[in-house]
Amino acid sequence: MAAICNFVGLLVISLISPAVAATIFGMVDFGDDPQRALITLMAAMIAIIVWGAAAWWFGIPTSQSHSLIAGLTGAAIALMGSFDAINWNEWIKVIYGILLSTLMGFCLGWVFFRLLRIVFRNADRPRANRFFRAAQVAAGAGVAFMHGAQDGQKFMSIFILAIMMAAGMGTNTASMVLPLWLMILCAINMGLGTAVGGERIIKSVGVDMVKLEAVQGFAASLSTCVSLVVATFGGMPVSTTHTNTTAIMGVGASKNPKSVKWSIAIDMVKTWILTFPGCGLMGFIFAKVFLIFL
Repeated sequence: MAAICNFVGLLVISLISPAVAATIFGMVDFGDDPQRALITLMAAMIAIIVWGAAAWWFGIPTSQSHSLIAGLTGAAIALMGSFDAINWNEWIKVIYGILLSTLMGFCLGWVFFRLLRIVFRNADRPRANRFFRAAQVAAGAGVAFMHGAQDGQKFMSIFILAIMMAAGMGTNTASMVLPLWLMILCAINMGLGTAVGGERIIKSVGVDMVKLEAVQGFAASLSTCVSLVVATFGGMPVSTTHTNTTAIMGVGASKNPKSVKWSIAIDMVKTWILTFPGCGLMGFIFAKVFLIFL
């Protein structure tokens, strides 16, 4: 279900609003030399893949979105030789996205669970549990749909960057067009990735950090979905992992702060904080090495 919703979400929302893709596309400057720009972009992609593979291996729910942003930024700085490589008007949306995904995810999770407890306080428990088990699946489908919409646009923008660099067209955001074949290609790959991998990270977030009942799972997924809708149509590249995890923390804290294993949550936050300097430095180093030897 999640794989199919990833596919459909990327396809549908990209046709309606490619705002996130435009933000990533115009976030950094790779200069006017197409060959050096392509080498730098390749170095950034390898850095992002290495960082993401290491996080998957250790079951750490790091953000591929943050990895992408950090890797691209570090590589662009290596190419241009200064922070002038960064387009701060677009990059500031990343900061907004981090704040949104953290605060909105946690707060909505806390509020939604409180409201559900008030509304259903006199409900028959077995019937309520059956309802929320079904509702949790529907909300999970919504998260998968918006995950495809958010993350798919980020990586489609990289494809378009590479194509335009190779064609010597520059990187003018106004000329960015997302072709249908590219949407389908990215949607298929995102669907396959969801279907094949992720079990270790799912266990870390959904089992180890907080033990969730069906009503809590519904509240967390609903919070994540609402946050992603706001961010996607606002052109803010947020981390779906980040948003979902903070929503789960909010739901757990709403019921009982002691039910959240804060040591695991703190380890996750440390990983998020390390992603920007860590993956950014990796992108910088890879770009420097590639530019010397290629």
